[in-house]
Amino acid sequence: GNWLEPPGDLRRGKLIDDEIVCLVADDHPLRRDAPGWTVERYLASEHVAPMPMHPGATGVIDEHLAAQGLERNIVARSAHFSLIPLMVAQSLLVLTTGRLFCSRYTATLPLAIVRCPVPFPPMSYYQLWHDLSHASSALRWLREQVQDVARTLATQGLPRRGSGV
Repeated sequence: GNWLEPPGDLRRGKLIDDEIVCLVADDHPLRRDAPGWTVERYLASEHVAPMPMHPGATGVIDEHLAAQGLERNIVARSAHFSLIPLMVAQSLLVLTTGRLFCSRYTATLPLAIVRCPVPFPPMSYYQLWHDLSHASSALRWLREQVQDVARTLATQGLPRRGSGV
């Protein structure tokens, strides 16, 4: 998970931090006009975001923007986060999320990663578990495996193509 405030009754183990970037189509106009990629232009752009987990919920990107008195123009939402890069590749939509996620798609789709003009703290990912499962040796093993994979992702990263701005 990467909630800003996870439920307090769960145990938490930090996995990785990831840089917040924007994913856009290779032919997105902002790639030709990189100096014009301002906070104002970012907020006015057409954004795609995941569906909220429940009515009224906001994600970490919009929570951070709201804390600064900012709001982006979300025009599309998807219940399936992994479908969003395909939507972005075929449109002028902007996806704001972690670099590791975006890097998975730049080698196979006509996409580019660009810096986000709004400063964001790193997106932190962690695993959560209930106290009832804390002592389970099988689940402790699973948590360690997840942590090892996350550590590998953080140190090796993923191939980058289409990095820009």
